[in-house]
Amino acid sequence: MTDRNSQRGSAMLVTMIVISSLLAGAAVLVSMQLASTRSSDLTRTGLEATYCAEAGLDAARPVVAANFANWAAALSACGAGPYPCAEPTWLATAFSHSLSGGSGSDFQIYIKDNDDELPPNANNLQLDNDLKVFVVSRCIKYNDTIKEVEELLQYSGGGQDYRSQQGLGRYGGGNNN
Repeated sequence: MTDRNSQRGSAMLVTMIVISSLLAGAAVLVSMQLASTRSSDLTRTGLEATYCAEAGLDAARPVVAANFANWAAALSACGAGPYPCAEPTWLATAFSHSLSGGSGSDFQIYIKDNDDELPPNANNLQLDNDLKVFVVSRCIKYNDTIKEVEELLQYSGGGQDYRSQQGLGRYGGGNNN
């Protein structure tokens, strides 16, 4: 009988060790799955935020081009930063900033100057010298993945091409406009 008493409880100890190992393994697997789900969620919202910013840029492009006269005020209000700048009123009220048609804003738009000063002059972000500005769209719909997209926009003047009135046609093509 002494042999049996010395082994008493060893099966329970082995069982507890095995169950503890299985529970620890399950906890590691759950943790890995949660991390994977969070990572894929950040990737998904990152792509959606990029698309949101691109949609804002697409909506703002014609408005910025049509409001060349307001560029100087927007650049001087923005100054040298900090970025993102406040959205100019003429941009904030020109079109809907909601992708779903709701009342909130999904993106913000601002403009900033490019590096257009010639040396030895220092770069002045409050003054446009070459009729080019960056239009920046910032998606604010997703707090974890805020994305910005910017595009260089050039003002080409518009108006009449008086050369075509001389019979030379646009770009000197004769009357075959």
